[in-house]
Amino acid sequence: MLNSSPGPAHTVAVVAFEGVSPFHLSVPCMVFGDDLSRLGVPRYTLVVCGEKPGPIATMSGFDIVVERDLSALAQADTVIVPAWPDPDVAPPAPLLQALRAAHARGARMVGLCLGAFVLAEAGLLDGHTASTHWVWAEEFARRYPKVKLDPKVLYVDDGAILTSAGTAAAIDCCLHMLRVDHGAEVASRVARRMVVAPVRHGGQAQYIEQPLPKNSGSDPLSKALDWAIGNLAQPISVDTLAARAAMSRRNFTRRFKMKTGTTLAQWLINYRLAAAQRLLETGGQAIDHIADLVGFGSAASLRQHFTARFGVSPAAYRKQFRSV
Repeated sequence: MLNSSPGPAHTVAVVAFEGVSPFHLSVPCMVFGDDLSRLGVPRYTLVVCGEKPGPIATMSGFDIVVERDLSALAQADTVIVPAWPDPDVAPPAPLLQALRAAHARGARMVGLCLGAFVLAEAGLLDGHTASTHWVWAEEFARRYPKVKLDPKVLYVDDGAILTSAGTAAAIDCCLHMLRVDHGAEVASRVARRMVVAPVRHGGQAQYIEQPLPKNSGSDPLSKALDWAIGNLAQPISVDTLAARAAMSRRNFTRRFKMKTGTTLAQWLINYRLAAAQRLLETGGQAIDHIADLVGFGSAASLRQHFTARFGVSPAAYRKQFRSV
């Protein structure tokens, strides 16, 4: 079984492979390779291994040399798979077999970003909750229906299996494991040395691109919707847009549903939130003024919808994203 409070012999094995991201490979090495003895706790034994020893080409145009093969996983307490370079390329059978064997004997299994695809391909995520990069979330859900995908969070700790969202969420996931193993103070001190937040608030939903729309067409319905997008501060109802499209309420509702796949209320919330995001990122207006500009009417209403969607308040979002 996994040692929840690792002693001196706790080994973390990080898997390297052709086309690996140097950033993703370096994150667990930085977190678990740190000399924790200065903080009064035993350091981890860190091992980087691959399908076979020797040079491995990274996605950034330079090679790294791996000294251990996959047999290193047989002694690892924690096994970390960094972001797989291409989910359309199947992981090699020896890697999948080694991961299954490590899991079967109780090792903690971790898939960072697209590394979740590798754990899922090995069958280790079936019946578990997992996360991955939001860009690939729909493909992941389609390919692995037995996995409970949560595309909004930065990472998922589902017992002895952990997965993270894209890129920098690998740091959040590794610091979380360090916090579980050695406590918040140790994790916070390592985070400070890395000059990152010990805990980030909100999930990856706040990072998902929600571009403002281009002109959606020249038909009456599209023109009515374009008008709505340009006038989000105004009260907008089905009757208002039906009149602008010269349609009956019933016909407008039917055509709107066919075009957008949602209700007018939800459609307006989506675009008002997208507009609020951009004002928070680039402007200096007060939050109650932004609420008026995008049609939420009050800061409380904006805060409620924004937090429900992105897992972070408008003020916290501005702090993270605002241009300076």
